[in-house]
Amino acid sequence: MSFIDCHVHITPPDIEADWEKYAQNEPYFSLLNRSGAASKNGRQFASAQDVIAVLENEDSLFDRAVVFGFAFKDAGLCRYVNDYVIESVKQYPERLTGFCVVPPKNGGAESEILRCYGEGLVGVGELFPAGQDFDLENPKDTFSVTKVCKELNIPLLLHANEPIGHHYPGKTAVSLRQIETFVSGNPGLNIILAHWGGGIFIYETMPEIKKHFANVYYDTAASPFLYDARIYDAAKALCLCGKVFFGSDFPLLSAGRYMSAIEESALTNDEKRLIMGENVKKLLKICRNTP
Repeated sequence: MSFIDCHVHITPPDIEADWEKYAQNEPYFSLLNRSGAASKNGRQFASAQDVIAVLENEDSLFDRAVVFGFAFKDAGLCRYVNDYVIESVKQYPERLTGFCVVPPKNGGAESEILRCYGEGLVGVGELFPAGQDFDLENPKDTFSVTKVCKELNIPLLLHANEPIGHHYPGKTAVSLRQIETFVSGNPGLNIILAHWGGGIFIYETMPEIKKHFANVYYDTAASPFLYDARIYDAAKALCLCGKVFFGSDFPLLSAGRYMSAIEESALTNDEKRLIMGENVKKLLKICRNTP
């Protein structure tokens, strides 16, 4: 059985080498990297080759990763990193699947998504409402992205975080109400909410939320920093194992950091297989066949 890590960030080596220059005009990028919030053995970044090395390690449970760049505010910088993702996916088609990143309020967002789709990328994200300065409750801010994602039937991955608990760099004021408004206003759009959707999945016990969230999925990115093993039991109890995608948020965390909690949980082997690859494989196959 092959597993898929659906939340992996890659960065072109030249941006890594001179990241402070790019951070000068990208406040959110600066915040995360100056705080040390992102790190891989002391490094903030991962190249495509770093990801391949992890996937090809004999101890790895995963053989494919969904990769994307950082959600910059600058459209040109997003395009540059999208090119790197495109090149990486073409170089390693058996290992990597790619998403593109765009600033939603930029006038060229739709054309950039179409360009990247034409080059083989199969989704959009991870987008950051606070970091990219767009309002989830204002359809004008997101229409160019949601429109083309619906037309192409590709998923949109959105950053989300829990509204309470400890503070950390990157924890924003985007509320569960804003997420609900965005989801309800975009029926038919496949949405992946990162980081367990900030806990909003619990509200799928409400009939109207369950109905509106029919096309919403949740990834596990950063779980070890936020929740104990009972988060998986909660998903199981709510019959949501078919809507959860394993995501490590590498290089922030390695996939191995998640395994003890998954093993401690009450998940059956079939449920583990769904979360660790089968769910995202099914969704991306709907969007576009991947090798």
